[in-house]
Amino acid sequence: MARVLEAAETQFCEHGYDGASIDAIAAASGVSKVTIYSYFPTKADLFQSAINQRVESQFAEVDWARLDPRKPREALTLIGRAFLALMRSEDVIKKHRTLYGTQGLDSTAAESYVAAGPMKLVSAIAMYLDAANKVHSLQVTDTELSANQFLSLFLGLGQIRALLGLSLPTKREDEELLRANVELFLRGLEAKKK
Repeated sequence: MARVLEAAETQFCEHGYDGASIDAIAAASGVSKVTIYSYFPTKADLFQSAINQRVESQFAEVDWARLDPRKPREALTLIGRAFLALMRSEDVIKKHRTLYGTQGLDSTAAESYVAAGPMKLVSAIAMYLDAANKVHSLQVTDTELSANQFLSLFLGLGQIRALLGLSLPTKREDEELLRANVELFLRGLEAKKK
């Protein structure tokens, strides 16, 4: 099914959710529509699976199970760097433009995106924050809220400019943003020394 998801990714990126064609995805992947529908009963299921694959490929270098809860600076820097790379990628920017442009027309696509992307990442970060809480390297009252706040730190002016088709931040600017965001986040959550 990797070929189907790759073809779907291309279709959704080039034509948006509404314009993506299952016929074109079938032709590009070399499988029949019947085969696609046997794995993905709806277009929204296919879209969600394509988003899942994209997020997983971007975060492949983040071994969530091996992030050391005693080293939150290191872990959050790795997570933040992968998130910034994902958000700055051309295909993700195109998908966001499409989803925001069709907002209200197809809530199924939007819900699929939120479940496969943002909610999945927030949950994974919240699990890491839970682990850091347990070893007392951080003090987090609400791990899900804090995970959401951490990701939100990266969605400022640079992302707005990218979505509007203006300029992307440079690698140096993104590295500075990453460092500053991790430091700011940690200042609010670091366990008080006894």
